Amino acid sequence: MSFFEIIDPAFGTFVLGNAPVKQIATGFDWVEGPVWFGDLNCLLFSDIPNNRIMRWIPGVGISVFREPSNFSNGHTRDRQGRLVSCEHGGRRVTRTEFDGSITVIADSYQGKRLNSPNDVVVTSDGAIWFSDPHYGIATDYEGYRSEQQLPCNVYRVDPSGTMQAVLTDFHCPNGLAFSRDEKKLYVADTGRIHSGDPQHIRVFNVDENWRLSGGGVFHVISPGCADGMRLDSDGNLWSSAADGVHCIAPDGHLMGKILVPETVSNLCFGGRGKHRLFITATTSVYAISLNRSGAL
Repeated sequence: MSFFEIIDPAFGTFVLGNAPVKQIATGFDWVEGPVWFGDLNCLLFSDIPNNRIMRWIPGVGISVFREPSNFSNGHTRDRQGRLVSCEHGGRRVTRTEFDGSITVIADSYQGKRLNSPNDVVVTSDGAIWFSDPHYGIATDYEGYRSEQQLPCNVYRVDPSGTMQAVLTDFHCPNGLAFSRDEKKLYVADTGRIHSGDPQHIRVFNVDENWRLSGGGVFHVISPGCADGMRLDSDGNLWSSAADGVHCIAPDGHLMGKILVPETVSNLCFGGRGKHRLFITATTSVYAISLNRSGAL
């Protein structure tokens, strides 16, 4: 069985012929938001419709990390190692402190409630960037059906707590990923539900004051669309897709695919050398070892 589709010969050096795609957990409804905790040797991810965050430990298996989770979706870690989460149910972004208490980072903008924060990244200055599409309030499946009060924007919350809408021309911004040097920001637009909106990845230039420019289409995933994304240490973008994970070169061309038997929602690098790719895909979580490391 082949786990790969090699399009650019260079992709053949990224994958290992004897490293299979392994299903490490299954039995969920729609898994999302994987984040690796190397110091705790565990993976956290969201089982959104079941309103819980799950934990997987190598050699141990699956357990519940938090239930209820406020229908959490995307997660990341801040520069102090704390968990930062996007909550559909609370329509907010939160941080889990070391003592287990929850701090609200953002739940409104200009006096109006956020929609349903989806994906989140933290930059080297400590700022928290997150996307806010409407998916969690459009139905009761991944949250609570509610009135949309704000456009679907990307926001930045600086270390002082000041919040700014930094991208306002998306149909539904979704996955976010910064390049290793933080000079480029990649944002997936997955469009409004049942709308026929364009679905693509855009790329923005980031200046020394965190201002964004550019924003042209970087790549269009097919089949399916880009949802979660991560970069490796050489600047290649790894994106979710309907048939697995697609690896896209810095110039935007498709290098190859990791084939997965379920629609992929998100991914992250982790493991001993950040060379293991963890993949959330519909009802299951998969993992594969690569000859490539994730960006810091």
